[in-house]
Amino acid sequence: MGNRYTWKTSIVEILAILVGLVFLVPFYYVFSNSLKSFAEILTNTSALPKVLIFDNYVNAFEKLDFLLVFKNSLIITIASNIVLVIFCSMAAYMLVRTKKKISNIIFMTFVAAMIIPFQSIMIPLIKTAGNLGILNSIWGLVFMYLGFGSGMTIFLYHGFIKGIPLELEEAAIIDGCSRFGVFWRIVFPLLKPITVTIVILNSLWIWNDFLLPSLVLQDPELRTIPLATFFFFGQYTKQWDLALAALVIGIIPLLIFFFTMQKHIIQGITSGSIK
Repeated sequence: MGNRYTWKTSIVEILAILVGLVFLVPFYYVFSNSLKSFAEILTNTSALPKVLIFDNYVNAFEKLDFLLVFKNSLIITIASNIVLVIFCSMAAYMLVRTKKKISNIIFMTFVAAMIIPFQSIMIPLIKTAGNLGILNSIWGLVFMYLGFGSGMTIFLYHGFIKGIPLELEEAAIIDGCSRFGVFWRIVFPLLKPITVTIVILNSLWIWNDFLLPSLVLQDPELRTIPLATFFFFGQYTKQWDLALAALVIGIIPLLIFFFTMQKHIIQGITSGSIK
């Protein structure tokens, strides 16, 4: 039997297209309303803009001080990903290769930490951070992201490393490679598919995060894009035209990043299915 295009396949494709359109509705509202005047947004949010007002983007760019907040978001996202990948990959490797009961206990502790809601530890976290002197600091925020992101990152690395043949490492050790060298020269290059997945997931989370930066970063010079966008919503007025334009500007870097990494995402999925 060949791969025939049946009516069942057609129904599945139609349903998939409809579901995709439903998920695109919020993007339509954000993008279309970002090109309207404030009065037109209040009149009818669902209609297409009568006149395209690109000045919204110019004004939002200037009021956001976009180059500054973009730089802050970029530094925080890249630095957090680097420390998460380095420390969590090594931690997961040791937890997998160290066949002791304590390794399982530590791993389960990291997994259990994933279900603890941030709101429950928010106040003691900020108090502790204040005592350590890492509040109002980009690097203090990166350190916190290492703590909050390590549970999921170690969990993903742990499952992938278990599938790497131990014989590869034993052969490298016989050739005189150290344990540290075995990891960075043999194991870590094989982790590329899961590393790409982890970087994408953590980037989406860290780039769009609002709550933790709002608690840690008080200096206006340290604001991220979500924090800067929030200031379009005042106590008495809400600048929807500028806020929606700012949201689109903030989404664009993530879209560029996602489409750039698309090839690696597909390779990671293919590699995982073959494995």
